[in-house]
Amino acid sequence: MSRTEAIEAYKIAHKRGIKTYRDDVEHGRYPYPKVLDEILDGRPIAGRIEIGICTLPIDRIEGIVNAGRRTAFSTDFMPLLDMDSEFGVKWVALCEAHLSEGIRDPIRCFEYYGTFYVQEGNKRLSVLRAFDAPTVTASVLRIVPAYSDDPETRQYYEFLEFYHLSHMYAIRFSKPGQYKKLIAELGFEPDTVWSDKDRQRVQSAFTLFCESIKRWTLPEGMTASDAFLAWLSAYTLDDLKSMTEEQLLASLKTSTAAPNAGVSVATETAPSGKGMLTRIYDAMFLPTHLYTAFIHEYSPETSPWVRAHEVGRTYVEQALDDRVKTRSYVVDAQHSADALFEQAIADGAQVVFATTASLIANCRRAAAAHPNVKILNCSVDMPYPGMRTYYSRIYESKFLAGVIAGACSHSDRIGYVAAAPTYGVPASINAFALGARLVNPRAVVKLRWSCVESDPFAALVKDGVDVISNHELFAPEKPQPPYGLVRIREDGTLEALAAPYWNWGAFYEKLLSDILTGHWEDERANGSRAAVNYWWGLKSGVIGITYADKLAEGVKTLANVLKQSIIDGRLDPFRRVMSDQDGIVRNDGERWLSPEEILHMDWLSDTVEGEIPPFSSILPISQGIVRLIGVYRDAIPPVKDGPIL
Repeated sequence: MSRTEAIEAYKIAHKRGIKTYRDDVEHGRYPYPKVLDEILDGRPIAGRIEIGICTLPIDRIEGIVNAGRRTAFSTDFMPLLDMDSEFGVKWVALCEAHLSEGIRDPIRCFEYYGTFYVQEGNKRLSVLRAFDAPTVTASVLRIVPAYSDDPETRQYYEFLEFYHLSHMYAIRFSKPGQYKKLIAELGFEPDTVWSDKDRQRVQSAFTLFCESIKRWTLPEGMTASDAFLAWLSAYTLDDLKSMTEEQLLASLKTSTAAPNAGVSVATETAPSGKGMLTRIYDAMFLPTHLYTAFIHEYSPETSPWVRAHEVGRTYVEQALDDRVKTRSYVVDAQHSADALFEQAIADGAQVVFATTASLIANCRRAAAAHPNVKILNCSVDMPYPGMRTYYSRIYESKFLAGVIAGACSHSDRIGYVAAAPTYGVPASINAFALGARLVNPRAVVKLRWSCVESDPFAALVKDGVDVISNHELFAPEKPQPPYGLVRIREDGTLEALAAPYWNWGAFYEKLLSDILTGHWEDERANGSRAAVNYWWGLKSGVIGITYADKLAEGVKTLANVLKQSIIDGRLDPFRRVMSDQDGIVRNDGERWLSPEEILHMDWLSDTVEGEIPPFSSILPISQGIVRLIGVYRDAIPPVKDGPIL
């Protein structure tokens, strides 16, 4: 019987090969396996290393070592020759042996840049591929390319370091830096050599992952390895074991970002007008009431940031009257963030706001498990399409503070205390400096970071500045020295001038109103895989600036005129001639910078004295937030958070 099955298998494989061949020819592709000898011709080689017997992903074998027999196979190693040829007879005999006892002898392969080329055993490989075998046993010789700064070569050398520790070929990333992140996500120390048990567990988990996602079309530019790493940033291998295939697919679709999908930055609040038919539809299907949960990482009593969000929560409940009911949940020793998400949703929450960026992984998991619940995280530039993020363009208020600082400084030396080099912070620093220069062309801004030193304010006072921009207020209040913008009097006391502030109540009122009126669904209907980030500014009322009572009326008037110009869209702090500290012209004065350019600024204006601190100098208490939304987060060495194996 196996002979008949083997003949039938050849017929099917031959048809597959002819189909692949014709498809390649039709699309202008080379229709045979690649030839390593031709690829290596003239390329510098650093050495050859015998790796030994390995289990290889069968789809990573893309060619043959030399040109002999190349025309016998299609690019997927299906047979092209007739069955009555010598080749066909041998293929059928080998297939018959495979059906009766299996192919056990390893093939011989050369590996170059992580791709494999068969030297011996191409018919064995063809038979295994005809039966869709996922792996093949092979004796491997590695050909190591000479090192260069070419991105492909640098990435391959990263793989060599990873292979030295893991002895795994299956995982292959599309961009540099990912292997170290994988090692950290798996809970290994950077230089730990994996045991056989470690390797088997990761290999089996990755194989299960790849099998489970076959029904999901990977976003363009993403490999299965990329998806695996992105998924591990919110889940563990134990989660993979306990998930159904449907649950895994849901977690991927909602919480794994496409490499090139990006983030859709919503800089304006939704329009208010709708047509008659839309209003009728909304009346039938939109919610009339919303139960909204707020999940806080810290208690309002210990965190001014959380306290401001709580003020916003109580405000929105009053502003939207009986249409919105809210409840807050605080993470503590007895209640994990994941448990609180589940509790809030079990309590009936239709919308959940997580008020700190460090809860992003919990948001991703909740969004995957509860796709009908609207999940939002207070952060920026998080590319996960199953949830949304929100922040504000505080740089607009900082620009106005810079104008006031430039007008009020007597020494032309102005201090600025920045929190941490996260997305949007360099824009705030630059906007402040440009505001100061707008009214005082001699002004110089001296920069210090609270994520680097314990008392940057005192350090600036010692530097001889007479006006300091300290951290903004988290709620709309009167300036409270040392926060906001202050002047150092001759006797050393502090005089309040103004203070940029956040107004979370205004944000929550507008966002929840958008949900009630259907604008949330309007944004979802655009069909993009890009995540949505609300990044509203002065026009929305979610940020502002408050003035001290004694601030000169002329300065107040100037600031208000500029504020209204920003609100009306007639003024942009960055639409002017500006250069960075290296003398590179960043704008010629004619161009409107895009929201993405402003949000991702990682440079400082030439009017600023100071630098963006390297990650190594940042205090441990601030490293977590910089890892999440730091302007150089992709270059930060990964951290081991604990074993998940």
